[in-house]
Amino acid sequence: MDAPTLQEASSSDHEIGEIRQLFGGQKGCGTAGCGSRAGRGDLPAETWEKVKNHPCYSEQAHHHYARMHVGVAPACNIQCNYCNRKYDCANESRPGVVSERLTPEQAARKVMAVASTIPQMTVVGIAGPGDPLANSEKTFKTIELVHEVAPDLKLCLSTNGLALPDHIDAITKLNVEHVTITINMVDPEIGAKIYPWIFYKHKRYTGIQAARILSDRQLQGLEMLAERAILCKINSVMIPGINDRHLIEVNKAVKSRGAFLHNIVPLISSPEHGTVFGLNGQRGPTTRELKALQDSCEGEMQMMRHCRQCRADAVGLLGEDRRAEFTTEKIMQMDVKYDVESRKGYQIKIEEGRSAKTVAEGAELTKRAESGNDIKVLVAVATKGSGLINEHFGHAKEFQIYELSTGGAKFVGHRRVDVYCQGGYAEEGSLGTIIRSINDCHAVFIAKIGGCPKAELTRAGVEPVDQYAHEPIDKSTSAWFEAYLNRVSSGAIKHVEHGDPAICRRTPISAA
Repeated sequence: MDAPTLQEASSSDHEIGEIRQLFGGQKGCGTAGCGSRAGRGDLPAETWEKVKNHPCYSEQAHHHYARMHVGVAPACNIQCNYCNRKYDCANESRPGVVSERLTPEQAARKVMAVASTIPQMTVVGIAGPGDPLANSEKTFKTIELVHEVAPDLKLCLSTNGLALPDHIDAITKLNVEHVTITINMVDPEIGAKIYPWIFYKHKRYTGIQAARILSDRQLQGLEMLAERAILCKINSVMIPGINDRHLIEVNKAVKSRGAFLHNIVPLISSPEHGTVFGLNGQRGPTTRELKALQDSCEGEMQMMRHCRQCRADAVGLLGEDRRAEFTTEKIMQMDVKYDVESRKGYQIKIEEGRSAKTVAEGAELTKRAESGNDIKVLVAVATKGSGLINEHFGHAKEFQIYELSTGGAKFVGHRRVDVYCQGGYAEEGSLGTIIRSINDCHAVFIAKIGGCPKAELTRAGVEPVDQYAHEPIDKSTSAWFEAYLNRVSSGAIKHVEHGDPAICRRTPISAA
C-alpha cells in the first residue's frame, strides 16, 4: 500500500491503529543489525570501529560516551520554517542555539579542555548554529586544528546539504568519517511549505524551485558520501500535516542512496522560540505518532531513536548539559594537559565492561526466547548515564523509554519532563504532567522516589520500581520483565491491550 498523499491525510486520523495502516503496515525487522543498536557482530569490522564509541551512531554507546559541538558556523544558506538561530542564548535546548560564537582557534582550545576533563568524550561535531558548509573556511580550519591537538577524536559535520557536493573532496581529505544531512522532503511541493528560500550560487531562490534545487543537491551529496565510504546519518523533522506521511518516501530515497542511519525527530514548535511554525500554531507530533512513524520506517534501514536534538554548543553525554563548565573565559584559565594514552585507557575499561555485559545478555535472551511469549511492554527509566538506573524520580529531566519483550530491551525514545523537585521542594503541579508523559508504560525505574509520587504512579497503573537502584538498565529491566511474565503465567495478574496494540498494560485481576 502506498503512503497517502498530503491531501489525503488529516491530523484527526492520528490514532495509533490508523497511523500504522496509513504508513503501510510496515514493521521493523527485529534484529540488532537493523538499528542503531547494532553490535560488533552485526557490522563489518571497519564500520564497527567508526560507530562503537560514537554516541549518535550507536544507541549502546550513548550510555557511555560523550560528545561536544563547537559553534563556529553562524551563517546559513537556507531558511527553515522550524528554525530560529540564536547566538547568545543560554536557556533554550534545541538546534541552532549557542551561548558563544567561537573562532576556530577558540574551538580547538575548548576541545582540548573538554576532552582532558571528560575522558569518555569521543566525538566533536560542527552543527551550527548555522550551516557548517555555508561557513566552510571556518569549519575546515576548525577540523584541521582539532586534528592537530586531539588526534584521537572523531570529527562530524551536520549540514542541510545544499553546499555538500562542492565540499566532498575537502571532507574526504580531512578524514571526516561521519556526516549528517537534514532531509525533510524529496517532493518539492512539500519542501516549499518547509523552506521559504535558499541562497545558491549567489542567487536567492524561493518556493518549489528552491525546494527542488535543495533536494537534488542533498541526494547528490548523499550519493557522493556513500561512494567514499563516509557514514551518513539523515535527520528528518516530522511536521504533522506537512511531511509526516511523506517521510516514508524520504526513508526509501535515502536508503537507496546509501544512508547508514535515519533519525526522525519531532518538530519543536513552542511559540517562544520565534520560528515561523511556532508562531503560526503548527503543532509537533505526539510521542505515539513519532514512534509509529519510526516503526514504519524501520526495516533494513537503520533507525536512530535516542537523539536529543542538541544545541549547537552541547557538551557531555546525550541528554546532559555541561557547557557552563567550559565557557571561553573558563577554558582560557585552565591548565590543559591532553593525554591521549590516559584517555585510551579509560575507554578500554568502558569497552571491557560493555563486552562482559553483551555476553551475559546473550545468555539471558536465549533462555527467555524459549518461552515463545509475545508480550511486549513499555517501561520508563530515570538515568544520568553509564547505562545505570541512577536518577531520583524527583530530579529526572527526562525518562528513557524501553520496549521489553523476549527479544530483549529495545530503546524506543526519550521523553522530557519538568523536574518534580526543585530547590528541595516538590512541584505538585508538574507531577500530573510527568505521569501523563509515561502513562503508557507499565513501570518506571528510578533510583529513589518519595511516597506521594509513588502512590500517584501506582494509582495511574504505572509501577514504581526502585529496588534496582544504581544497577544496569538492561539487566534490571530484564529481571523485572521475567518476573512480570511469571506473574502473568501464574495468573497473579493479566495484561490487556492499551493504546498501541503492541503495548500491554499491567492490570490486577481484581480490577478486571
